[in-house]
Amino acid sequence: MPVAPGSTAVVTGAAGGIGRALAARLVAEGVRVVVNDIDEVRLAETAEQIGAHPVAGDAASVEGVQRLVDEAKAHLGQIDAWYGNAGIDRGIGLDCPEEDWAASHEVNVMAHVRAARLLVPEWVERKAGRYVVTASAAGLLTMIGAPTYSVTKHAAVAFAEWLSATYRHHGVVVQAICPQGVQTGMLERSGVMKDLLSRDTALTPEQVADAAWEATTDDRFLVLPHPEVGDYYAARATQTDKWLSGMNRLWQHVEGQV
Repeated sequence: MPVAPGSTAVVTGAAGGIGRALAARLVAEGVRVVVNDIDEVRLAETAEQIGAHPVAGDAASVEGVQRLVDEAKAHLGQIDAWYGNAGIDRGIGLDCPEEDWAASHEVNVMAHVRAARLLVPEWVERKAGRYVVTASAAGLLTMIGAPTYSVTKHAAVAFAEWLSATYRHHGVVVQAICPQGVQTGMLERSGVMKDLLSRDTALTPEQVADAAWEATTDDRFLVLPHPEVGDYYAARATQTDKWLSGMNRLWQHVEGQV
């Protein structure tokens, strides 16, 4: 199902950063868009600026995603595409608290599961639908220093893979956007990791949105705004020990700065 003018989409985590850029690009292409975020004030400002309809709330919880789907359908009529962009980066090192693991699992993994439960059955019936996960290159590789983010973004990619393997013959397109460094608040808050995450160029959110839009032309599963991530991913799979040694050297470099 192509994302065409007149079609509809929901974008979560859309008050700023990649989510805002995704929503703005979709609106510019003639798609009717509902945007969601827990930051109600920023979301309202974004919606007004880009021409989308805001539905504030927690898209990770069972109740929150049900409300979002219901209100989006009430406004749009039906949901053709879902951009699950909301995510959190919380918890550093092996001793990060249980609360960080739980919150990361809820937002980075279960938000996708809960949305898919509500969306996919209808898409199967219609033989059309698109589920897009903003997963990060960390979901294909790792994020040194950040176990919660690495593990839950891997899980997000794994769930997206499962959805695609299970429902693609029913017309459901599933895609995973996996950028490295992007010029967002998350990158600015990354401290000594900022230079490492930006080593292959930190893209703008708009560049990521351009890559996501371009990928709707061929429905590829992996959307790689940083093409070099594909090479890293291949090396991780085929030269695992060499790749892990390289990552360990990077971590030793970071350790020397903290």
